[in-house]
Amino acid sequence: MAKIIEISANGGPSVLEVKEAGVGAPGHGEVGLIQEAIGINYVDVLVRKGLYPLALPAIPGFEGAGTVDTVGSEVTGFAPGDRVAYFFAKGAYATATLVPANTLVRLPDDISSEVAATFLAKGLTAWMGLRALHQVSAGDKILVLGASGSVGSILSRWAKSLGATVIGVAGSAGKLSKVQAGATHALLAGDPDISATIHQIAPAGVDVVYDFVGQATFALATAAVRDGGVIATIGAVTGQPAPEDSDLVQRGVQVRGGGMPQYVRGDTVEQATNELWDAIRKGLFADLDTVRFAFEDIAKAHEEMDARRLSGLPVLIT
Repeated sequence: MAKIIEISANGGPSVLEVKEAGVGAPGHGEVGLIQEAIGINYVDVLVRKGLYPLALPAIPGFEGAGTVDTVGSEVTGFAPGDRVAYFFAKGAYATATLVPANTLVRLPDDISSEVAATFLAKGLTAWMGLRALHQVSAGDKILVLGASGSVGSILSRWAKSLGATVIGVAGSAGKLSKVQAGATHALLAGDPDISATIHQIAPAGVDVVYDFVGQATFALATAAVRDGGVIATIGAVTGQPAPEDSDLVQRGVQVRGGGMPQYVRGDTVEQATNELWDAIRKGLFADLDTVRFAFEDIAKAHEEMDARRLSGLPVLIT
């Protein structure tokens, strides 16, 4: 038997129920996984609220890490005892689960299950922004809207290590110090002079805007980006922006987006994960706090996310 976290109806954190369930034997192409840590991501909130629809009852979560316990037919490359993780497979909120083998990545000896579950999905989303949506290089000027969030804080530090000038924007004064720690310049979203300040730093406009906020910040993104630049929309906590702007087309500005699994797949997975592990080894994210929640405290974790009170990167420990 395993413990699972299930929702039978959409709603607030109280709909998350801890239950017991059988795991069963792995089927064709599956492995049985004993999970040690589970990633908590904003998409889990969308699932809970019904904004990312799954058939109910459902087990939320898409990311976890642990040890292979059993192996189904036609599985090659994995055996019981292997340490693995995954970043996009349904039903992660469980102490043990069945996972398609083709979603697994093998963990290096120096990367713990907790580190993998904390950073894999968020770090690969940052990688998508830095490598796929725009190839960041030394000398680039970039604007990060929502720089205090989980992915925004990772992306800011990573981009800075690549030689970019990072302008990070905090949504509130209480988050400004967190943004300052990872950016070259830290600005406050409510500052009436924010656009002018950005253009003082980047007179022609920034090369790329990473927008984690959405509708509320898209006007600032369009004002800040240079002609021929890129607006990369990654997540949209205030709703999806409406980029149908003829001025952007005339200026040669490209609006790019999409989900991380569209860009991190196949042969790209090994490259992206290796670069992420190397960034972790170099200590690029060492100042970021990890907020650990016990499995039974999942509702509390979601309450913290709903209230935007998280002080670090969340992870669920089994």
